[in-house]
Amino acid sequence: MRVFVAGDVMPGRGIDQILPAPCDPRIFESCMKSAEGYLRLAERRNGPIPVPVDRGYVWGPLPGDLDARACDLRIVNLETAITDDGHPAPKAINYRMSRANAAMLKAARLDACTLANNHVLDWGGAGLRDTLDTLDGLGIAHAGAGRTAQAAFAPCALGLTDGGRLRLLAFGDATAGVPGDWAAGTDSAGVATLPEDPRRAVEVIRDCLPGARVPGDLVAVSLHWGGNWGFAIPDRQRHIARALVDSGAADLVFGHSAHHPKGLELRGGKLILYGCGDLVNDYEGIGGQGGYRPDLGAAYVCDLDRRTGELTGLEILPYRRHRFALTRAGDDDTGWLADMLARDSLTGGATFRASPKGTLRLVPPG
Repeated sequence: MRVFVAGDVMPGRGIDQILPAPCDPRIFESCMKSAEGYLRLAERRNGPIPVPVDRGYVWGPLPGDLDARACDLRIVNLETAITDDGHPAPKAINYRMSRANAAMLKAARLDACTLANNHVLDWGGAGLRDTLDTLDGLGIAHAGAGRTAQAAFAPCALGLTDGGRLRLLAFGDATAGVPGDWAAGTDSAGVATLPEDPRRAVEVIRDCLPGARVPGDLVAVSLHWGGNWGFAIPDRQRHIARALVDSGAADLVFGHSAHHPKGLELRGGKLILYGCGDLVNDYEGIGGQGGYRPDLGAAYVCDLDRRTGELTGLEILPYRRHRFALTRAGDDDTGWLADMLARDSLTGGATFRASPKGTLRLVPPG
């Protein structure tokens, strides 16, 4: 099973404004009153953006790169509401994109979006319901948010053409700024959230899975956790991720929330991505945090053994965000990413090696 996963895709605010049918640009931030301001910042940094762009513009070469690798499934964390209505939640930053612009998600041929994060309810319950309806209309599966707790905590099953499925679960965490009152209730819409205690968090995730595995089924768990910046991986995150793979509850764990990629781990042959970073955002013209290389994004192409769930291959495709579009990263960018991963990852002797195509591959020891 070849699965593409990525961290945060944030097509609201400035990204929405360059697409053909944007929302009202008014936003309610202390430092910015119009989403068009983020477009102006990006253009000041790197030059004009040809507004309006077509729905595939933001993705750049990514869809073709994934086609060339014959990915079975494509999954990202969608960190925005998709709505033209609703009211902004009382928080510092609110993301939304218009329902008409959501077709840009189909341009990347996504199979599923995880929604358990700190921006999916930025425009209230009405905005979440619009988001769910829009994704359903586009034929894109989703996990981690729903009209009830039962729906939010339920795994979505992504089928393969030759049989077998990937069951996808998604959870948001208070450490990533998910408000406690966003938790889905018995009769109220919201997101699947995790308790603070790591042992209880593992129990909550495991309780969401069916009692018996069907042959050919694998499980991926998406976790939106941690702060925006920092390479350190908290002990609580390690405990949760390791317990999931050690117990057989998860075959792939992929985390996100930090705006930059973080280290990964191989545990009993299973892959843990502690922080996939942002893939799409509108931060291009915002200064600061240069040591984290916030202009870089990464796409993770994971080969999983259909019988055991063990990782049999990993290719990481580095991109730079330029004029609100993905572009292939240069050799220096790829080298920086390789050095960071070598420094912060636990791979049991496997190493990261640059390929002639400008990507990184995880090479087994020896």
